[in-house]
Amino acid sequence: MSEKTQNTAEWTAVVRPRTGWFDIDLAELWRYRDLIGMFVKRNFTVLYKQTILGPAWIILNPLLTTVIFNVVFGGLAGLSTDGTPAFLFYMAGNTVWTFFANCVNNTANTFVANSGVFGKVYFPRLTTPISQVLTALINFLVQCAMFACFWVYFALTGAQVHLSLWVLALPVVMLQVMLLGLGVGIIVSSLTTKYRDLAIAVGFGVQLWMYASPVVYPVSMLNDSPRLQALLQFNPMTAPIEVFRAATLGGGTVTAWGVAYSLVFTAAALVLGVVLFSRIEKTFMDTV
Repeated sequence: MSEKTQNTAEWTAVVRPRTGWFDIDLAELWRYRDLIGMFVKRNFTVLYKQTILGPAWIILNPLLTTVIFNVVFGGLAGLSTDGTPAFLFYMAGNTVWTFFANCVNNTANTFVANSGVFGKVYFPRLTTPISQVLTALINFLVQCAMFACFWVYFALTGAQVHLSLWVLALPVVMLQVMLLGLGVGIIVSSLTTKYRDLAIAVGFGVQLWMYASPVVYPVSMLNDSPRLQALLQFNPMTAPIEVFRAATLGGGTVTAWGVAYSLVFTAAALVLGVVLFSRIEKTFMDTV
């Protein structure tokens, strides 16, 4: 090939430095959807490799946690469950919370865990946290199927549970939980490139966040303390958990401003996370 031909040749892809605050190419992410699928498969392989029960832990983990909640908070502490079966009440809250916690925990170490790959080959860095939340989504769908089986059993045995119109909003609510987990996770991931303490503290912080969310207690338990109840609504995970319970159990305390606040918080966290991620990915190899 002559030099003139080489100079006029068109490249199929050009990698350029990114300088903007919001340098996210959605079309490029879509082109790399096969890579995201490969990362999702890798996540499952790495997570359950050399385990005896393998993917069965997707079901066993929330099931055992629900049993413990039922014994400790329902039996020993005697916390209210809004008149719904305690087992279903705790399983509903735990299912939504586990989905969110997995999204945060799995994306919070993106830069550090993948620094070896990021330093050798180019691909959209955002594909890795996206693959993590998709992995968490698959786990969530499996756990929802388990919840549905228990729901049918309790309904057939005469328990006071029923679906409500909120069930139509569940896809949007679950998308919100996934995006909230992605936003919080990539914020933490971006900051851990410089402050490694966050990688250690994130697990503990997520646990504390759970007890500040209505996972093991209903919002209605705070009816006698309006200030505490209002304060609880500032937790962006309160509305999704209560909507899930309202949709599947017919209970729950859902407020319009609580849902609106949760959606606004999710959007803000996602935008901030993407901006930080976009800025940090340009220089993270110098700090990791």
